[in-house]
Amino acid sequence: MILPTSGSARVFGRDVVREGKEIRRQIGYLPSEVEYYDGMRVRELLEYSQRFYNREGNGRLLELAEMLDLDLTREISDLSHGNKKKVALVQALLHHPRLIILDEPTDGLDPLIQTRLYHLLRQENEKGATIFFSSHVLSEVERLCRRVAIIRAGTLAAVEEIGALQRKRVSRVCAEFSSPFLSDQLSLPGVVSLQTDDRKAQFLYSGEMAPLLQRLAEMAVDRLTVEEPSLEEVFMHYYEGER
Repeated sequence: MILPTSGSARVFGRDVVREGKEIRRQIGYLPSEVEYYDGMRVRELLEYSQRFYNREGNGRLLELAEMLDLDLTREISDLSHGNKKKVALVQALLHHPRLIILDEPTDGLDPLIQTRLYHLLRQENEKGATIFFSSHVLSEVERLCRRVAIIRAGTLAAVEEIGALQRKRVSRVCAEFSSPFLSDQLSLPGVVSLQTDDRKAQFLYSGEMAPLLQRLAEMAVDRLTVEEPSLEEVFMHYYEGER
């Protein structure tokens, strides 16, 4: 509805301005917050939505509703936040979209329905759909996604395969010492998220290992572990590393 002032974009090889109508027919979208006509029942709303895509028959609707445990007879005004999210998920997937854009899709869903949704999304992906999945729950991003984009201060800080991002120059380090030490002794370039007590230090480290190992060798290390970080730790590395 808003025309661009400059630049261009293409989806499925089509121009988003000239061919926007055809593009939108192939997209399923779930916003983080949904608003509906309160006086409609769930089935009425979804059948109404279905007609925008020239889809007939309720086989797909019933399949999705059963998988997400959605009561089609209830009025929209009576639904909880989680049940409205289920309606929005069915609406987004009803027309077999090629591109599925989901903003915080598991917010408000109980663990059982979340697990069913994960299975459903994997099925859609295996059928050929591309899924953009936005979430602050990094464990589910790690569980579901093949690639991750991290946005920092409004710009893309990283776009990587999940495994490559975890491995890329970032390690989780835990060191235990035989005597107390000062945190300033670990003030090295590449050390972030440092947590210490008098005989233990945990932190993320990026860069060549030799300078770090040389510094630790001067500090009477009793025990040292170096591991790949979780996605959450990598995320914090990108957010804290430039402060």
